[in-house]
Amino acid sequence: MPKVTFLPENVTVEFDPETMPYSEHGLKASVLDVALNNGLHLEHACGGNNACTTCHIKIKEGMANVSEMEDDEADRLDQAADLSLNSRLGCQCVVTGDIVIEIPAWNRNYVSEGGGSMNLGDAIPVPAKK
Repeated sequence: MPKVTFLPENVTVEFDPETMPYSEHGLKASVLDVALNNGLHLEHACGGNNACTTCHIKIKEGMANVSEMEDDEADRLDQAADLSLNSRLGCQCVVTGDIVIEIPAWNRNYVSEGGGSMNLGDAIPVPAKK
């Protein structure tokens, strides 16, 4: 069974892609799907529909153990902050073997500073200037 290690938390989860429940958050057995099924937070403002870059992750180990990047994911990633050669969208990156991923600091900082999931509407709107 594949394992995903989430950094910087250093939490490793093992999952069975055949039996893991699927909630239609990203592709089945994607990094986002694995995270949500194991109680780990990975921002996903668009609900995992490849319409934003908030689930941007970096593959630290095991690039050969994920699905190939499709053109629409590559196009979307061009808009991501802190882009690198090992960047992927968690909602589109299907796990096929053991990997180690890092959630970029800008995403971790948003959550650790009290920000809720933008997907769930917890963000506080900024009042309009008069």
